[in-house]
Amino acid sequence: MTGNTFGHSFRITTWGESHGRALGVVIDGTPAGLHIDENEIQSELNRRRPGQSRISTPRSEADHVEILSGVFEGRSTGTPISMLVYNKDADSSAYDNIRDTPRPGHADYPYQMKYGMRDHRGGGRSSARETIGRVAAGAVARKLLRTVGIEIVSYVVELGGVRAKDIHMDVNMDLDTIRTIRENVDKTIVRCADLDAAEEMIAQADAARQEGDSIGGIVETIVVGTPAGLGEPVFDKLDADIAKAMMGIGAVKGVEIGAGFEAAEMKGSQMNDGFAVEDGSVVTMSNNAGGILGGLSSGMPIICRCAVKPTPSISTTQHTVDMKHMVEQDIIIQGRHDPTIPPRMVPVAEAMMALVLADHMIRSGYIALNTLLTD
Repeated sequence: MTGNTFGHSFRITTWGESHGRALGVVIDGTPAGLHIDENEIQSELNRRRPGQSRISTPRSEADHVEILSGVFEGRSTGTPISMLVYNKDADSSAYDNIRDTPRPGHADYPYQMKYGMRDHRGGGRSSARETIGRVAAGAVARKLLRTVGIEIVSYVVELGGVRAKDIHMDVNMDLDTIRTIRENVDKTIVRCADLDAAEEMIAQADAARQEGDSIGGIVETIVVGTPAGLGEPVFDKLDADIAKAMMGIGAVKGVEIGAGFEAAEMKGSQMNDGFAVEDGSVVTMSNNAGGILGGLSSGMPIICRCAVKPTPSISTTQHTVDMKHMVEQDIIIQGRHDPTIPPRMVPVAEAMMALVLADHMIRSGYIALNTLLTD
């Protein structure tokens, strides 16, 4: 299997399966001298881990991270950083009876066709549990970005048809605004910055769980502090790399930057963001471009939204086939699953955005690999 490495100058390789012994990541390209606190990485993994609320899978995993290499006396050495998390609460028995029956909405069938075999336990490598490595690496990338004043926040803006109030087009967002949003996000189990809408979202998730069904939603990500000109045209445009990063998250079926699909319904006079001077700097008067023009950052807040499908593992009857005997049959999926994905995807989206930006900051020379960092 190829395709397990992401990035150019700041690269990660994730490994491991949902029900294997462990999962982890190797990071290549971290400058030397970056202060790396295992507790900070653990904090991000805690936001992603299962079993935190009634709207997540009851699988109980501490997801305790261990740093194996690349960090000495609390700082990066410039060599590969390797981290792992052991699986402690995997129960594979629920998957034995569907070994030969691909689950609707899952990657079981194409994995079988591509490789001629697969780890059927919890989806194996295609499980969302693979994102442990991304989140751990994203915590390092986030720490790197904070040394140059870049901050990221993700949150749920829609869940089960309930829409939160819009905040993404505010061109005056700064670091304090982002930190305030994140504080609100972590106050609710659905990770929505609009606390009133959050209550309605929770009700929708509860109802889906009781019905044995699931719901999807939209996760929005905002970045402030990026310099203008970040990105590598033509094929490594910043928005193209962000789109690849977000589409690489298993449940994501669509990505928007700025106005996104609404741009198709706008006139040029509505879509174009006029330029102005503020405190001696060039800014835009609106942010329909989502902070990216021509594949390069404009210096305005970067805005990205991901459409996330409903959890495919549901306990209602679904139609599939028995690939061993080539007959059709109905199945009911057993096991422990999330009734909705977006709340737990929030730290994953933040991590993927951080990985893209850290990579481009190094590629563009804003962060030098051969310079000892001090923070």
